[in-house]
Amino acid sequence: MIEATDRGTLYERIGGEAAIAELVDEFYDRVLADPLLAPFFADTRIDRLQEMQREFFCAALDGPIRYAGQSLAAAHSGRGIRTRHMARFVDHLLETLRSRGTDEQDTLDIISRINTYAMDITGEVGVDG
Repeated sequence: MIEATDRGTLYERIGGEAAIAELVDEFYDRVLADPLLAPFFADTRIDRLQEMQREFFCAALDGPIRYAGQSLAAAHSGRGIRTRHMARFVDHLLETLRSRGTDEQDTLDIISRINTYAMDITGEVGVDG
């Protein structure tokens, strides 16, 4: 699903691979500091998680890098992640994008793109609960 404008893909508009790496690092600083979300990562190799997230974001935003990890449903199955957790996760992403000065329309497009994966991650419909 490549959605390019005259300004390029979302991947290009936010600065490509290097910018996504910085975004993921800053984003996970927020996520791991959140008492609601941090327990989900207690037994996780954070360096590996961030590497997979960089790959996922590059692919999800129409970059040239393909995501080679497990399906999102398989990776998150049985972890107890609910819509309220996903909503908090997305809130941190929104805050991170805005703090980095990402164009507002690009920010909304990125959030929309990530929200398309909510059901795979939570097994539930929607991210409002």
